[in-house]
Amino acid sequence: MEELWGLEKDLFEKLGTIHGLIFLFKWQAGEEPCGSVVMDERLEKIFFAKQVINNACATQAILSILLNVNQKDVELGITLDDFKAFSSTFDAQLKGLSLSNCDVIRNVHNSFSRQQMFEFDASLAKDDDDVFHFVGYMPIDGRLYELDGLKDGPMDLGAIETGADWTDVARPIIEKRMQKYSNDEIHFSLLALVSDQKQMLERRLKELSTEGMDADGVGEEIRELKMMIAEEDMKRQKHKIENVRRRHNYLPFIMALLKACGKEKLLIPLLEKAKDKGAANKKAKEERKKLKA
Repeated sequence: MEELWGLEKDLFEKLGTIHGLIFLFKWQAGEEPCGSVVMDERLEKIFFAKQVINNACATQAILSILLNVNQKDVELGITLDDFKAFSSTFDAQLKGLSLSNCDVIRNVHNSFSRQQMFEFDASLAKDDDDVFHFVGYMPIDGRLYELDGLKDGPMDLGAIETGADWTDVARPIIEKRMQKYSNDEIHFSLLALVSDQKQMLERRLKELSTEGMDADGVGEEIRELKMMIAEEDMKRQKHKIENVRRRHNYLPFIMALLKACGKEKLLIPLLEKAKDKGAANKKAKEERKKLKA
């Protein structure tokens, strides 16, 4: 997965072959679909699963793309290959149920869940609470589809011209979707699912090594490839550290810190400061709503 910081074409071109896009946005009730729901024989070829459990849209968006990718350099592995074969004849609802009951997938998904010391009552959620959602975009057989587990089926977003870059069709659709929100809304994220960059660089390096160093420009390209592979190694190490931190349970430390602050009589001043900040944020949010209205 590679994060994209904009919708400019050159940002997409730098990533090479993009198998799919995952878009995070603030979900709004009653949003009008921008395509038509696929309800015909195409469902026999397209893997689509209904989302049957909460807080699983990111995992489902990733799997929706992976299980529809048809590229020789993408190997799913035995878990996803077996699941795809097992559920191939199921309808969308049953595929979603099977997905939620796959032990391996569920355990991996749950391993990234946030650590909680308190259980919160979902019934206390307010109508204006922010709810975020992930959906996938990808090309299948010359057409662009939106894969959203909350919909009744894949959304057909139109044809892709032969030989054209499918992201040229997807980018305006995502941009239009973002423009539906107010100008101060910045809570979006766009991820691209691409082939293993290190694997492709190493493959190219192996090809050049067999050609020999005497060919024009080969030595320079080999040096550049080695630098890029080193950068990929550094990036993976950074991601590994981030994942360790993301999955670490900091709650014992937080509780010890709160006890120490209470003992030093620091909690009340901190609470008052937080209340003031919360009131200011609420006022700013109300003013934005008035301007939007």
